[in-house]
Amino acid sequence: MRARGKTSGERRSETRSFSVVRARELREDSTDAERALWWRLRSRQLLGVKFRRQHPICLFVVDFVAVKERLAVELDGGHHARDAIRGEDSERTRDIESHGYRMLRFWNTDVLLNVEGVLETIAQALRGE
Repeated sequence: MRARGKTSGERRSETRSFSVVRARELREDSTDAERALWWRLRSRQLLGVKFRRQHPICLFVVDFVAVKERLAVELDGGHHARDAIRGEDSERTRDIESHGYRMLRFWNTDVLLNVEGVLETIAQALRGE
């Protein structure tokens, strides 16, 4: 007879399943900035690096990630300027970085008004600059 409750493996599996479902939802509901950047990152267009979008890392879903290169990219809208959200973003960044990823954050307006500059910053990170 098994004890009540779930094993850690079952809890981990449920968390992972939730992250995958949430990632799919986010891919279907992309912002203009996410679509604009994805158009330039997809199909190995930037330095031949494979990016994924809305990809789960630990308990979070990041906007874009180059898994092999361990680089995560987040795009933030205006609501991220609020103090409470900034604190959550900092915690999220620390957690993702604790899993060996480097995190880059950009404002949506940066992508929409200066996508070339954003791409150059991402390229520099990929080159280790």
